[in-house]
Amino acid sequence: MIRAEEVGAKLTDTQRAKLAYVYIRQSTLTQVRCNTESTARQYELVERAMALGWPAARIQVIDEDLAKSGARSDLRLGFQHLLAEISLGRVGLVLSLEAARLARNCADWYRLLELCSIFGAALADGERVYDPRLYHDRLLLGLAGMMSEAELHHLQLRLHAGQRHKAERGELNLPLPAGLERLRSGEVVLHPDEEIQARLRLVFAKFEQLGSARAVAGYLHQQQLALPTRPQQGPSPWPIVWVPAKTNGVLNILQNPAYAGAYAYGKTTVDPSRRQSGAATSGVIRRAPEQWPICLRDTYPAYIPWEQFTANQQRLRANQYRYRDARPGAPRTGQALLQGIAFCGRCGARLWVRYRGAAGGQPSYVCNERAREFGEPRCQEIHAADVDPAIEQMILHALEPDKLALALEAFAHLEDEAAALEQQWRLRLERARFEAARAQRQYDAVEPDNRLVARNLERHWETKLRAVDALERDYEQWRRQHPPTLSATDRQEILALGQNLPNLWTAATTTNADRKRIVRLVIREVILDQTRAKEKVWLQLNWQTGAITQHWITRPVTRYQDLSNLNDLRQRLQALKAAGMSDQAITTQLNAEGFRASHGGSLTRISIWYLRHRWGIESARQERKTAPPRCWRDGSYTLQGTAAVLGVHPRTVHTWIDRGRVETQQAYPGGPLKIILSEARIQELRTYVTQVRRPRRHALSEGDGQGGNRDNEQNEAGSEPSCQRPSARARARNRQAIIPR
Repeated sequence: MIRAEEVGAKLTDTQRAKLAYVYIRQSTLTQVRCNTESTARQYELVERAMALGWPAARIQVIDEDLAKSGARSDLRLGFQHLLAEISLGRVGLVLSLEAARLARNCADWYRLLELCSIFGAALADGERVYDPRLYHDRLLLGLAGMMSEAELHHLQLRLHAGQRHKAERGELNLPLPAGLERLRSGEVVLHPDEEIQARLRLVFAKFEQLGSARAVAGYLHQQQLALPTRPQQGPSPWPIVWVPAKTNGVLNILQNPAYAGAYAYGKTTVDPSRRQSGAATSGVIRRAPEQWPICLRDTYPAYIPWEQFTANQQRLRANQYRYRDARPGAPRTGQALLQGIAFCGRCGARLWVRYRGAAGGQPSYVCNERAREFGEPRCQEIHAADVDPAIEQMILHALEPDKLALALEAFAHLEDEAAALEQQWRLRLERARFEAARAQRQYDAVEPDNRLVARNLERHWETKLRAVDALERDYEQWRRQHPPTLSATDRQEILALGQNLPNLWTAATTTNADRKRIVRLVIREVILDQTRAKEKVWLQLNWQTGAITQHWITRPVTRYQDLSNLNDLRQRLQALKAAGMSDQAITTQLNAEGFRASHGGSLTRISIWYLRHRWGIESARQERKTAPPRCWRDGSYTLQGTAAVLGVHPRTVHTWIDRGRVETQQAYPGGPLKIILSEARIQELRTYVTQVRRPRRHALSEGDGQGGNRDNEQNEAGSEPSCQRPSARARARNRQAIIPR
């Protein structure tokens, strides 16, 4: 026993002026229900607080954490309330039966000790009173916390080791899902309810066909088919409950190895980094089947073989699309045909799909790996409209030899699906009629005079009868919409679709997700690269059969610098313009020669004008403004240049043009003339001028003017006499046609 003077030294009047808190906790609900003595001992701590000097009015009891583990504090609201009260300086004493009741975690325990030492609160158990501000008491409290955590570790080790040892023999009774039932002898059998068995088998069959848990849930919801489940709430045995079909419910069925006949222990584990405050089940993650510590096959009766179960898990993991993982993701409803299976031909990263504009816009395949990692520009972006049509043609060509087999398989699939749905409706009707008959038997079994019970049972019977009537109406409506056998017309239409795969591919009933599933059945992955050649897309198809094919696809571009024949177009445009053709004539000629604009359409006069200005190819009018005074850019001579080169008067050149002595070409309609002179022709004309030009026989008189001198020069150069010259109107018309504007 602790001496009174020692207790009085540790507890002061200041502490007694504050509140005393009694903390009560049990780990599980079973302990609260069965181990009542421990709970009663903790409540008796109130009397100990009164013995230590606290009146009953200032003693608070915290029992909110009953049936909660002390390993975590985020789920214990009572412990958090206690820490808050200590931090506010309202607590003078904290009583608990032992340190393990306050915390089984050293972090929580030392946080409590630190707050008590700061705000002057004492700790007490069933034997001693401790002051956390004293060294020796702090040492004892620290050892008590360490022992509590170690005790929890040993308890878990013993319990888990026993469970694991029993599970290794397959004798640990794990909870069974809906569809399996454990007999009193311990043997596990299929559930005797045929509807439950048929519904589970339908889920596995539809997943094998559709390949997505969401698609299976949508199919069941469309057919108004519920899923059986067994909620593990309350004491066992747990009854079967029918719930609406959801994606999580389908996933729980597909991921449960018990349906494949396997006894699995340790399917989940706890990741402390994923825990969230206030969530009891947070941080629980599923392990992959290869990481299960215990997996005993062929232990239970199976709905599917183990090979199908492993294939389902691989497909489910592949449906979880992640940018960095090698998972294509489930086929979605977007327009991009290669979603999830397209890879970059430059860096090898997976291409993700981007839609431009509003929802349902034009898709494109984008390589964003380097931009995400290093902040560099995007590797490449390929429009889906450039490659998807070619992929469709390749798929249809690959499936062409199997078109008859596809049609026959469609027959079998429709008949099997109709038979499966017919069975589901019959089982639902049978269950509803049984429940109505049981309600009738309950009503008949009641005493007629006991009207208090009879009225309630009568209402229950009427409710079941109305449910049967509604289900029968729904069944008749479904039979009218889905006849049990295909008519001759339906068979002919299916054969026609099988024979004509393009019509089946483009049919309104064929969704984008269906087309993507067909592509993935034939092609494993597609590698794309549009940087290897201009105006081309290189692609490599890795087929599911192991074959590899490479193809080149011509794509439309938006910039002229991306044209593959850009140099040919430039040279041809420059040559036609040098020949003196107008922009409209050049446009017609280039379109006839097969040249196209950057967008893939025909060239226009505006595009020719744009290319000329971009490449510096000037028109004849621009050349006249910038050309030298003697010759044009193409080497032809102007009128003044010809006169200067030959050493004659420009009028002499006019005379030669009229007589056809020199070759001319008009720059454009209504434009100036270009005089074409080769070196040999220039020498001939110079020799001619020298021969016809006679030397002067006498000097000019004082009355002679320059006009006479020019007349003599023209006569010497071979020009016509003035009497034979054309009229003034004709000369003006010739000058208008010859002189550059």
